[in-house]
Amino acid sequence: MLEVRNLRVAYGGIVAVKSVDLEIGPGELVCLIGANGAGKTTTLRALAGLIRSAEGRIRLEGKDIAGLPSHELVRRGLVLVPEGRGIFGRLTVRENLIMGAYHRADAGVARDLERVHALMPRLAERSGQTGGTLSGGEQQMLAIGRALMSRPKLLLLDEPSMGLAPAIVQKVFEIVLKAAEEGVTILLVEQNAKAALELAHRAYVMESGRITLSGDARELMVDPRVRGAYLGEVAA
Repeated sequence: MLEVRNLRVAYGGIVAVKSVDLEIGPGELVCLIGANGAGKTTTLRALAGLIRSAEGRIRLEGKDIAGLPSHELVRRGLVLVPEGRGIFGRLTVRENLIMGAYHRADAGVARDLERVHALMPRLAERSGQTGGTLSGGEQQMLAIGRALMSRPKLLLLDEPSMGLAPAIVQKVFEIVLKAAEEGVTILLVEQNAKAALELAHRAYVMESGRITLSGDARELMVDPRVRGAYLGEVAA
């Protein structure tokens, strides 16, 4: 589904992402973990076309997408749920969801709206309420629901649990897992490394702009380096 080779992103003279390689197969849920400032969000923003990479190759379903604008990537099936949610605060919940399907002209939009409501009943209950008046957890659900309305092939999720109460975090991760079970390929960036590794099939660990570890998520959970650095345990 996604192949990234030698991705390099710089802000002026500061190189934030350094020669990153990663790949995601169709239907996989892959997580990218690392400390704050490791380059995770920059990587997602580069993949989503929000910032230009200095070097590297990005392929979606075998086609080169490096340099394409975000709106064109959405049409091709690559969609980002950004850190901070980014909903339209003055639009209603329903209007926010419909905006997710802005590029679609097919007859399935109403059916997909019902699907999102079934996945997140709270959004159906709040359909006429403006997005800015929702709780943080409800706004995160809305951001994910809006992305699903675009019928993504590859969904990029940036810190979906940030700032949420534990009970709401659990609900958000249940939604992510359900979307993956329905066939959406997902790349998840998440500060809660334990939760991300429990959800994912595979994982990448990023440090100082580079991928330093990768492999099966369950195997990385017992890796002493991961346990010591990201799971709050003393490494052997």
